[in-house]
Amino acid sequence: NAVKGKRYVSTFSHQQESAAPGYYQVRLLDYGIDVKLTSTLRCGYHQYQFGNNQNRQILFDLAKANNRVVDWQIQQVGENAVLGYQDIRDEKVYFYAILNTDIEKLEKVDEGKREGRAFVHLKNSNSSGPVEMKLGLSYVSVENAKQNVEQEIGAKTFDQVRKAADETWEALLSKIEVTGGTQKQKQMFYSSLYRAFLWPALRSDINGQFTDEKKNVVKGDFNYYTVPSLWDDYRNKLILLGIVSPEVTADVIQSLKDRGDKTGFIPTFFHGDHAAPFIAGSYARGITGFDVKSAYKHLLNNAFKEGPSRPHLNEYIAKGFISDPHVEKPHVETKGKAGVSKTLEYAYDDYALAQLAKQLGDTANYRILMARSNNYKNVFDPSTRFMRGRLENGDWIQNFNPQYPYYEYMYREANAWQMSFFVPHNMKGLIQLYGSEKAFEAKLDSLFTVPWNPNYIARNVETMIGQYCHGNQPDHEAPFSYHFINKPEKSQKVIDFILDSLYGMGKEGLDLAGMDDAGEMSSWYVFGALGLYPFSPADAEYIVTVPIFDQVKWHTQNGKQLIIKKNGPGRAMQQIRVNNKVNEGYFISHDLFKNGGQVEVITK
Repeated sequence: NAVKGKRYVSTFSHQQESAAPGYYQVRLLDYGIDVKLTSTLRCGYHQYQFGNNQNRQILFDLAKANNRVVDWQIQQVGENAVLGYQDIRDEKVYFYAILNTDIEKLEKVDEGKREGRAFVHLKNSNSSGPVEMKLGLSYVSVENAKQNVEQEIGAKTFDQVRKAADETWEALLSKIEVTGGTQKQKQMFYSSLYRAFLWPALRSDINGQFTDEKKNVVKGDFNYYTVPSLWDDYRNKLILLGIVSPEVTADVIQSLKDRGDKTGFIPTFFHGDHAAPFIAGSYARGITGFDVKSAYKHLLNNAFKEGPSRPHLNEYIAKGFISDPHVEKPHVETKGKAGVSKTLEYAYDDYALAQLAKQLGDTANYRILMARSNNYKNVFDPSTRFMRGRLENGDWIQNFNPQYPYYEYMYREANAWQMSFFVPHNMKGLIQLYGSEKAFEAKLDSLFTVPWNPNYIARNVETMIGQYCHGNQPDHEAPFSYHFINKPEKSQKVIDFILDSLYGMGKEGLDLAGMDDAGEMSSWYVFGALGLYPFSPADAEYIVTVPIFDQVKWHTQNGKQLIIKKNGPGRAMQQIRVNNKVNEGYFISHDLFKNGGQVEVITK
């Protein structure tokens, strides 16, 4: 019954539930209804098996979404279809739904309101088959939503659409084959690989139209995607996307560039200017299916003009650091500029953009940006050996507690420990600041051993190994840092602990430590498990660790194979061999993905 204020829910059991890539099934125990769902890129296909064919209803709960709904509408068209939209603050989602049975009536309660809802009452039927609904979505119009569902699903059956979805995911996930390892490790690996591809989301229609940054409907010759979760996933997920799906990566960059065309700046996400390492690194890895010169022009605006992508840029350029105010008793919620985090991140972004400048022959900007990439030194306090906040006049911020986490005072969702090793472009220079490799090693040891104070509670800053936080992203490169003082076995101990203990947790053995953040946490597992990590995402190279599998076989886009083998009984790396030759150092080139080859990690 459509009663205002009533909750429409059902109990269910995991014993009568199943899920796979492209498919979900559950039995709604309170109503005796079996639900099956599958999808195409822009459409959903629903199947409801009712217990009987009398008084069947479908609830359209359009007032609810992940973000606040400000308006919604629905109307019936013809005998068996409904259309409408959901307005979620700054974008409208249009839908067109076609049913395989006729509609008795469409009942609306408080249409457009926050407590409203709509009910599609179906005509009683002599058929005992399931009710099916083919649902097209569009961010442009109901006409496009209709075209999407007619062209992507059309006359296809539920099983045909499910099979196509299954084959799409099978082709994607089988690009990386693993041999050896435990069943749980394989489960964690492939479920992590799957989650890495759930974002960014497609926003253009089958006819090429999309709603652009200026809210205009335009037509593109590429698939238009949402802005990636750049603060998180530039570190690893977007590199994984580029290796496995370079054509999607090119479209994601084209989508960022299109926004730059409309605003003058490439958008960022949450913090930092990490479209720079994403685009520079993708181009360095051979992804060229986008207008690189135009993207570079917008990234230069990001780096030289204060705007939406780099807050406090003028201070950064003038002083070489971003300050924070003096606060007598700072706490987790204290407002500030997150000046230490911004300085370190902008310095890395400058380095990344310098690499693109070099590739494009812009020597003048290369030199300027490379000089700015040394700004990390300006927030390193030699007296404490921490990256520390500074006042506007350059003095170090007092009341300094390196263990205390902040959301935006000096640090962004981090403390001094977690940010003090973030110089992925110049670890040699960072080590020099500590005075010696021994001093650096001692500090790095302390990162993983100094106990966390349980009274320092900050959302997201969770799942600690000493002061290292794996439940949030800012220090995710730190476990690999022992490589730079020639002690990879110490890195491996930390990496293995994380892979073994901070993934696959919980009752079902599927939990991970903290928020996945659009696949960044999952991608960390994928790379850690495979024995390669993009330590500096702007550079087309990977730091080598010991894989958890005996053999890994990457099938690359051009038909080549990169094989990674573990040879030896233990987890302590002794040697890296590339194509049967001893590798100098701990990095291998992305050329192995382009040309194929073999990496052998010898352990004891």
